[in-house]
Amino acid sequence: MAISFFKPKTNANEAAVEDRSMIDLRNVNKFYKTAAGDFHALFDVDLRIQAGEFVSIIGKSGSGKTTLLNMITGIDRPTNGEVWVNGTGVHTLNENRMARWRGKNLGVVFQFFQLLPMISVIENIMLPMDFCRMYAMAERRKRAMELLELVELADHAHKPPTALSGGQQQRVAIARALANDPPVIIADEPTGNLDSKTAESVFALFNNLVDKGKTIIIVTHDSAMAKRAHRTALIADGEIVNEYVAKAMPTLNHTQLLQATKSAKTMTYEAGAMILNEGANADSFYVVSKGTVEVVLPRPNQSDVVALQLGPGKVFGEIEFFHEKKHRASIRASEAGPVEVLVIGYDKLSELLEKSETTREALRQMADRHQGENLSWRGVSS
Repeated sequence: MAISFFKPKTNANEAAVEDRSMIDLRNVNKFYKTAAGDFHALFDVDLRIQAGEFVSIIGKSGSGKTTLLNMITGIDRPTNGEVWVNGTGVHTLNENRMARWRGKNLGVVFQFFQLLPMISVIENIMLPMDFCRMYAMAERRKRAMELLELVELADHAHKPPTALSGGQQQRVAIARALANDPPVIIADEPTGNLDSKTAESVFALFNNLVDKGKTIIIVTHDSAMAKRAHRTALIADGEIVNEYVAKAMPTLNHTQLLQATKSAKTMTYEAGAMILNEGANADSFYVVSKGTVEVVLPRPNQSDVVALQLGPGKVFGEIEFFHEKKHRASIRASEAGPVEVLVIGYDKLSELLEKSETTREALRQMADRHQGENLSWRGVSS
């Protein structure tokens, strides 16, 4: 197939572009005026998504998902804060510039398709090209047909959308979103009205587009579907839950995860730096958020041994919380690069675990297992 797509540039001359986030929300707040006073829909949201990532945004009804989506697409504006997409300050655009910018940079897939029923499938796909004056007139129909081939619906090009099934209409909507070759595709509950088999085919199509270099964001309430993306951003009460806290303690509910996120302090360490020393008093629980840490055990008359490496979402300090409150090993940043960890004091961790016996038991079992491994590494019988 001759169809072409945007792909992130990877040569040395484009390094600066490659390092820049495709989507960057900085300290975004959104207030709405209501009869009862100001409603704070988004609280100090920071969210960065790199080019070529597949990210799901998940949250309960009323959590702020749609408001967050509207910030990225420019449908609504932040009360304060900044929204950058593909290098453009979306929050700075006026309405005239916004519409043109959106047509070239974003492809939006709606839950209810929003195809025009009075024109054919292929004409629906050509509409964004006509609006943004993308591609020569003679090329638009050819490109629309190529996009229909991509979504395996070329045989239906001249039918009205109403002649297609729901799953087929959703695939047409995806083809339409790709019409102007935007770098970013945003899908709002794209599988909410589809059966599981059709939803699976739509998700496979998204994965194919990510492989071709697209950045894709899906908003969903389906946690199983969300977990299949590269990353999941959980939003609760207008605030983004830290994804690594959620990975470390998945049995906490949304409110508890938000509490844990607020309790965590971020600390960074250079490559090779010591984070904790064996035998020191323990007072905190740690979640790795960037880089790799090494669990180091000393050996008499021999060099220290790296017993274990922990990457993002892994934890340490849980053994000490349940056993003796003394560090049982030394922890250092890997020589491969700097490390970022999220630190939750034991007092705050105790408050969290009082609200979730399931999480307490899961952490206790983890601590007991790691305690046994620690003794085994040292050649000590438990």
